[in-house]
Amino acid sequence: MKGDQGRDTEKSGADVKDSRRDRLKLALRENLKRRKSQARGRSDATPSETADASLDDAGGESHSQ
Repeated sequence: MKGDQGRDTEKSGADVKDSRRDRLKLALRENLKRRKSQARGRSDATPSETADASLDDAGGESHSQ
């Protein structure tokens, strides 16, 4: 009888570990999606900022000549 109770505890412990592992997988997956989305947003904004800066630099050089 004692052996049966130990097995039940192990199974429930394994189930808890599996559910925790599943929750962590889901959380990590969602976090990765969010970070990728943020990175895409930053990379889309960066070229326009760089283009504006280069236009400003060119404008400043033409005035000094």
